[in-house]
Amino acid sequence: MPHMHLDTARITWLHTPTLNVRSAARRIGVLLFDGFWLLGPGTVVEMFQTANELSGSRAGEEPPYEVQFLSMDGGSVASSSSARIWTDRIDTRYGSGFDVLFIAGGYGAHEAALDERLLGWLRSVQTRTRAIETIGEGRLVLEAAGPVEHDGLQMNRYLGSATTDAARSAANDRNDCARSALMFIKRDLGAELARSVADRVMPGMAATWVPLPAEGGTLSVAEKIRAAARWMEANCDRPVSVADAAQVAAMSERNFLRRFKHEMQVTPSDYLLQVRLRIACNFLTETELPVDKIARRSGTGNGDRLAKIFRKRMALSPTEYRARSRVATEA
Repeated sequence: MPHMHLDTARITWLHTPTLNVRSAARRIGVLLFDGFWLLGPGTVVEMFQTANELSGSRAGEEPPYEVQFLSMDGGSVASSSSARIWTDRIDTRYGSGFDVLFIAGGYGAHEAALDERLLGWLRSVQTRTRAIETIGEGRLVLEAAGPVEHDGLQMNRYLGSATTDAARSAANDRNDCARSALMFIKRDLGAELARSVADRVMPGMAATWVPLPAEGGTLSVAEKIRAAARWMEANCDRPVSVADAAQVAAMSERNFLRRFKHEMQVTPSDYLLQVRLRIACNFLTETELPVDKIARRSGTGNGDRLAKIFRKRMALSPTEYRARSRVATEA
């Protein structure tokens, strides 16, 4: 039996809609089980690993993505073709959620959909995960876990019905996973880098899957502004300039400032501050992290600056906010 050992790719943002907890990189989870289709998850890893390589992180910085293969019990998991992938065990380390969680497809999904331990973990992690992407039959696992009311959660189910043609199913898995990964890479790192990733991993598909604004010409001004706002939110733990955001929207700085204020009812700097403040509030409520560390992770610099922002906006210190929010939660 062939054995493929893929160490968990250090391919390192942890964004959760409820907690907005961030690490140095965006966390991508790929949930596997015995009998999964290999091609789809393999494409996910290849896309994000390539994005890491092409992003050219500055010295001392973490790469933008960390991808982790996961399974219920960890260790070696056999694919439908008997190739084996090494996985991390699902446990409390992953209770804080993911930026994106992919659920593998394959015939093994039918049995996985009956595993109450797995379903229980999936229910708990959904509320702390920004987006869930199912691959083929992986939708059966997510459906078995049941719906979770969560306004910030995006769920995409590619391959709405499983095909009986194994070759066609595998090809669809690869294409759908590539498009899905590129959507997130474009959101986080921009269209040009996403096109470069597509060119390297899926030659000839870049123009179709990641059209540049000049080629597509279909985005309205409002859509461009919202895309820039999402990019600002995704990168708010890093230095963000108006020039960078304007480039995402493919506008001049002056036009971007005017259009953003009209569309969002606040200036870009105020919007970014609101996002950072919300993240800091969630950190204070849900974690025991010291204020200085929260300030760094929320992009507000240091504890003194965060304290000034809190006093100006909320007439409270961060410590007072933490105490009051926990009293309210316990009440």
